[in-house]
Amino acid sequence: MNHLGTKVLETDRLILRPFKLEDAQPMYDNWANDPEVTKYLTWTPHANVEATKSVLADWITPYERLDYYKWAIVLKAIQEPVGGISAVNQQADIRMVEIGYCIGKNWWRQGYTSEALSALVRFFFEEVGVNRVEAGCDPRNPHSSQVMMKCGLKYEGTLRQAARNNQGFYDCCVYALLAEDYFQRDPAR
Repeated sequence: MNHLGTKVLETDRLILRPFKLEDAQPMYDNWANDPEVTKYLTWTPHANVEATKSVLADWITPYERLDYYKWAIVLKAIQEPVGGISAVNQQADIRMVEIGYCIGKNWWRQGYTSEALSALVRFFFEEVGVNRVEAGCDPRNPHSSQVMMKCGLKYEGTLRQAARNNQGFYDCCVYALLAEDYFQRDPAR
């Protein structure tokens, strides 16, 4: 893989950029304090903006590494972060990245998460040179599955009680896209 770090990516409606400490208040207000947003995540809602600042400090430190990928999803229309998307797991030997994401409920079902994930799929295949992009979700969260499928990831199976989130152990639905399938979709790339 040709690691490039968390470089700024732009789509029609979004800017994907590294998080900054100044993002603490909008992150807290827009999604990090919301139990509906975190229902199927592995971290609990933040109790206050100080908790968000602490998380951001931990996230910002590794940005100097080229194999670290964590973006704020910034909505151009309001110029503030409304969610986050990142490579939550990597396996160098098979050139795989696993993507995780969340977005504030005020922006649910408007295509923003799909737009962000599509940008990462393109970035990881075309610039980083991964062979596999994958993501997983709790089957009780069908909207997350829809995001993955909209971005070309294919359902590969369900791993029984293979993960844990705020609902406890859950069966993990795994979706993935391979480089050969990605480049076959549009050979002109």
